[in-house]
Amino acid sequence: MLQRLSIENYALIKSLEIEPHQGLNIITGETGAGKSIMLGALGLLLGNRADTKVLLEEDRKCIIEAEFDISSYTLSNLFEQHEMEYEEICVIRREINSKGKSRAFVNDGLTNLEFLKQLGLHLMDVHSQHETLRLGNRDYQLEIIDIVAGTHSDHLEYQKAYKNYKDKSAILESLKQEGAELQKEADYHQFLFKELDEAALQSDEQEALENEQSKLEHAEVIKMRLHESLQLSDQADFNLLSQLQDLKGLLNQITSYGNSYQLLKERIESVQIELKDIVAEIEDEESKVVFDPQRAEEVQDRLSLIYKLQTKHQVASIEELQNILEELSDKVLRVENLDEAIEEAEKVMKAAEAKAMSLAESLSEKRMAVFTQFSESILQSLDSLGMPNAAVEVERTVAELGKNGIDQIEIKFSANKGVQAQPLKQAASGGEFSRLMFAVKYLLADKTSLPTIVFDEIDTGISGEIAIKMSAMMVEMAKKHQVITITHLPQIAAKGQQHYFVYKDESDTQTTSRIKPLSKEERLQEIAEMIGGKSASDTAFQSARELMQAN
Repeated sequence: MLQRLSIENYALIKSLEIEPHQGLNIITGETGAGKSIMLGALGLLLGNRADTKVLLEEDRKCIIEAEFDISSYTLSNLFEQHEMEYEEICVIRREINSKGKSRAFVNDGLTNLEFLKQLGLHLMDVHSQHETLRLGNRDYQLEIIDIVAGTHSDHLEYQKAYKNYKDKSAILESLKQEGAELQKEADYHQFLFKELDEAALQSDEQEALENEQSKLEHAEVIKMRLHESLQLSDQADFNLLSQLQDLKGLLNQITSYGNSYQLLKERIESVQIELKDIVAEIEDEESKVVFDPQRAEEVQDRLSLIYKLQTKHQVASIEELQNILEELSDKVLRVENLDEAIEEAEKVMKAAEAKAMSLAESLSEKRMAVFTQFSESILQSLDSLGMPNAAVEVERTVAELGKNGIDQIEIKFSANKGVQAQPLKQAASGGEFSRLMFAVKYLLADKTSLPTIVFDEIDTGISGEIAIKMSAMMVEMAKKHQVITITHLPQIAAKGQQHYFVYKDESDTQTTSRIKPLSKEERLQEIAEMIGGKSASDTAFQSARELMQAN
C-alpha cells in the first residue's frame, strides 16, 4: 500500500506530498492543472525512463520518493535475488539531475530500472489511456484469462518446460548445422587424416634422420678423418699413446725427489687412460661409418615426406603435425558419430516437447473452463454500468506451441443488442471501452492481491446514473485494495474517503501545480462546482450534499 508520495521539481510540480488513504482516494482539479503529472512521477518510481524534460527548474535535480507498506506481500525473496535490503516499509526514490542522468534507490540502496520494474509489478496497477488501448492486445487478453483461471503457477511450470524444449531444439539444430558443415569437408578431412596416419610420424624422428643424413652424405670424409685420428693416437711410429708412455717414464725417474713430480706422473697416467678410451670410441665410430646409398635414399625420402607434410599444413615440427592428426581424427570421428548424436538429441528434444505440450494442454483446459465465468462476470458489471445489451465472447484458436502455450485468445465485444461481437480493436467507442476496461479491472481486483490500483479518468464518456454505479463498484474495490482515482465526475468524487484537489499556482513568476487534501466543507464546494461550475447554485450544493451523504 502506498503510504506517502513526494515529488520535487517534476514537470509543473515544484513540491508536492500526499499520504493516501488505504481505501478510496479521489483526485480532482482544473483541466491542465497537472492531475496526470503524478502518474508520470509514479511511472518513474516503477521503472520508466526519464530525461531532462521532466525538470521544472533545470539547475535543480528532480526527486520522487514513495513509501510502501509491503509487510504482507512476501517479497523478501525478490529482494534477496537482487541483493537488496528488505524492509517492511519500502522506500523507493528516483533522482534525475540537470544532465538527464537518473539514479534509483530502494531502501537507500542503489539499484537499476529492471529491479524497479519487477518490484513495481507487485506494488501498483496503474491504469492509463495506454492500458485501455492495451486491452485490444491478445497477449494482454490471455493474461486476463490466466488471472481469472488462477493459472499463474501452471503458467510458470509450463514456461520452464517450454524453455527446456526450446533449449533442446537449439541443441539439435546446432548439431544438424554442424553436421552439414562437417559433411561438406568430410572427404577432404578423411584424406588428410589418412595421409598423416599412414605417415606414422614419431616425435624425435626428424632430428635423428637429419643427423643420419648428414653422416651418410659425408661418410668418406668422416671415415678418413677418424682413421687419421687413430693413426696419430695409436698406430703411427710416434703416436700419442707411445709418447705419453715415454713421458711417464721420464717423470717416474724423478718422483723420489719431490711430491710435485709424483703428482705430474699421476696426471700423465690419467691422460693415458682418457686417451685410450677416446681411441676405443674412435675405432668404434670408424667401424660404423659405411657409405650406404640405399639407406641414404631411404632417409632422404622419409625427410622429404616430413618436409612436404609440414609445408602442406604450414607447421615446423612433427609435434604440430601430430596435433593436427589428432584434430582430424576428432573431426572424422565426429562425422562418423554425428548421426548417432543427432538421433539422441532428437529423442531428448521430442521428450521435452511432449512434456511442454502436455502442460500446455492442461493449461489450456483450465483457461477454457473459465471462459463462461469470465463473460458472465463482465456482462454483469456492464449491465450495472448501463450496457444491458452488451455481448462478450472469448474465442480460442489452437496455436503452435509458444511462450504462452497453445492458446490464441480473442475477446470479442458488442455494446448493442443484435450487433455481432467483434474483436476489441474494432468494437468499442471511447466511453464503451472505458466501461469495459473498468469491468475487467473490477473482476481482476477480486482475483489478485495487488495492493494499489490507480485509475486515470477511466470514467471517460460516462455520466449520470452510470457514474453512480461505477462509483459504487470503486467503493467495493476499495474494501480490499487501495484505490486512487483521477476523475472529473462528481458522482465518483463524492465517494472518496480522501479527496485531493490539484490546482495551478500562478502567484509567482512561474506557473506550478499544487495539491491539497480537502476538508469536508472544501469537498462540498469542489463537488458542487463539478456539478454546476464556478458559480454553483444552491441546487448544485444540494446535489453535492446528497451525493456525499449517500456514502
